[in-house]
Amino acid sequence: MDLRALQQMLDRGRDGALLRFSLGKGLLDAGDPALATTHLAQCVAQNPDYSAGWKLLGKACLAAGDTAAAAQAWQRGITVAARNGDKQAEKEMTVFLRRALKAGAPRT
Repeated sequence: MDLRALQQMLDRGRDGALLRFSLGKGLLDAGDPALATTHLAQCVAQNPDYSAGWKLLGKACLAAGDTAAAAQAWQRGITVAARNGDKQAEKEMTVFLRRALKAGAPRT
């Protein structure tokens, strides 16, 4: 589905975590990490247990140049993934977080 169709769904009031995730991913892939972070933040606000949302939010924040926000998203995502038994997402975000901290992201 293209970004225009996803945005139209949102404009028609069909808001939801999956739609926000899809918009965020599409925008990140299209090279707009700043707008992607807006949609991905809404995604995890609507569904705080969505570990894939936290993982992608971290990636979008990093792409937007905000290493601290990326680290925060991954820390939250690791907690969520561990609670949900999502071992793969937990492992991936742990690696991403370690790299961000090594690059100088502040610990929270």
